[in-house]
Amino acid sequence: MTLTEQRFERDRIALASEPESQLAIAVNSLNFSYPDCPHVLQNIDLQVKVGERIGVVGANGCGKTTLFMLLCGILRPTMGVVSVLGRPVLPEEFRPDMGLVFQNPDDQLFSASVWDDVAFAPCNMGLSPDEIEQRVTAALALTEVQALAARPPHHLSGGEKKRVAIAGVLAMRPQILLLDEPSAQLDPRSRRQLIRLLDSLPLTQLIATHDLDLALELCDRTIVLNQGQIVYDGQTERIMSNAELLEQYALESPLSYSRPYCQLDHAPN
Repeated sequence: MTLTEQRFERDRIALASEPESQLAIAVNSLNFSYPDCPHVLQNIDLQVKVGERIGVVGANGCGKTTLFMLLCGILRPTMGVVSVLGRPVLPEEFRPDMGLVFQNPDDQLFSASVWDDVAFAPCNMGLSPDEIEQRVTAALALTEVQALAARPPHHLSGGEKKRVAIAGVLAMRPQILLLDEPSAQLDPRSRRQLIRLLDSLPLTQLIATHDLDLALELCDRTIVLNQGQIVYDGQTERIMSNAELLEQYALESPLSYSRPYCQLDHAPN
């Protein structure tokens, strides 16, 4: 067993011993297959503590999006159990305690105005008009899109759409946030706004991303998926600084580790 594998096993055992009351998500022996694609996920065991912010990385097709859809009940496991906040996830059960933000916000935004989109989930939760207004107003303020409330979502920029999609999820007041490629197709300014927003949210977060610099900046812990299996689960800096392991799983080293001056004790002024 290599040193990296030994560390992975040590971290896995430590996480597995966490008391159930401290876990936001518990996944045991999870397997999933599509009719035309078997073994998409294989024997996934995962424990996420309340308040953790975790990066989920891996090459295209490794199972990141499928894992998220299983966690929130959109898909039914072939085998295994998923529990969220101590309760099993049941297919088609509405769980406002967990919110999923899709990679493409156009898959999530469909109303005539930003306000209506953000209000959609609260309106379907049986809340009073006053409570709906309070939640929508708070979510728009938190994501800094109040000025866009009357605008049609399809007239917004990519970064604006992303923040509106997040606002729609936050209006449910979830305790857990799943984000699928949140920085995809964002310009540098929108990406920085997104990072600032996610860093400010006091929620348990799982972030599936190819943007390893984002994972390095936001996540203390990172999971690497490869061919439907967890091949690494541990400290983000440890995996990001391991060029051999990144290459093995078709991942690009973050710029902060690949720039020559970052190997020095002090970066240039």
